Amino acid sequence: MINFRLVRHLWLFLAVAEEEHFGRAAQRLGMSQPPLTEQIQVLEQALKVKLFERGRHGAKLTQVGAAILPAVRKFAEQLERLELAVQEATQGNSGVLTIGAIASAMIDTLPPFIEHLKAQFPQLTVSVKEIDSVEAVPALERGDIDLAFARLEGEQGPSIQSLALKQDRLAVALPKTHRFAELPRVRLASLADEAFVMFSRHFSPNYYDSIIATCRGAGFSPRVLHEVRSVASQIAFVGCGQGIALVPDSLKKLAADNVVFRPLKEAVTVVTTAVAWSTERANPIVDTAVETLSRSRMVQVGKAPAARKRRTDRA
Repeated sequence: MINFRLVRHLWLFLAVAEEEHFGRAAQRLGMSQPPLTEQIQVLEQALKVKLFERGRHGAKLTQVGAAILPAVRKFAEQLERLELAVQEATQGNSGVLTIGAIASAMIDTLPPFIEHLKAQFPQLTVSVKEIDSVEAVPALERGDIDLAFARLEGEQGPSIQSLALKQDRLAVALPKTHRFAELPRVRLASLADEAFVMFSRHFSPNYYDSIIATCRGAGFSPRVLHEVRSVASQIAFVGCGQGIALVPDSLKKLAADNVVFRPLKEAVTVVTTAVAWSTERANPIVDTAVETLSRSRMVQVGKAPAARKRRTDRA
């Protein structure tokens, strides 16, 4: 049985924790401050812990309060999803599809996909949240999202399937004053002594590992000067004279005037976007979405080769 009183108390706790002030939290919740303070005290008594340190300038979480905050936030997100699902059901809509996507996929892949899906299911509600690639599989396994659009290659686990949607050739981003900037193509091995700006492994392990494997295949381990969380940041760091970067060629449109892209002499291809889903949860909308993607022109023919598999560019 759901303890609705506890649910309300947790909502109040979350508001105070985020505002760090009882007065502002009360205003946000549309109530006066004394009842809010009283309800938080009731929650503390029920849990037998102190959640906030009260002071003249606001309310700070105690160590216990800070420890439970992530779980309360997740609980609140799940309640919002439940509320949305109930609302959709009562209005006769066909359901909710929750998508987690990296920023680049939200720009170029998701808009046409969602437009096509909504044409098939006009009453479908699509909820999109931004994720890093490293979060994709855990979020699918927990059931937090139904589909993930991220940089993924290879096996992701027994319950996760994936489909490569977009792949691109690697290019090297260089400062305009770099000695290689005037070359038509750059041999990968010639970059052995350069300082690299890399996409952090923390945010996209598969992508990072594929780049490292590519460099090692050319006979060197890259000297990483900076690790950043996006390809856009890689290009920006190059523009600031902080090194060079191996990035998908199609993103040269993001380069400033002081950054040049040069193709590699070797044809190195990486997956820039894949879609993944869990096979443990039956969801007809997910099945339809995957079928839509597999039939669309967004999917390139054949499997995207891993970055470590290279062929000599004879052009």
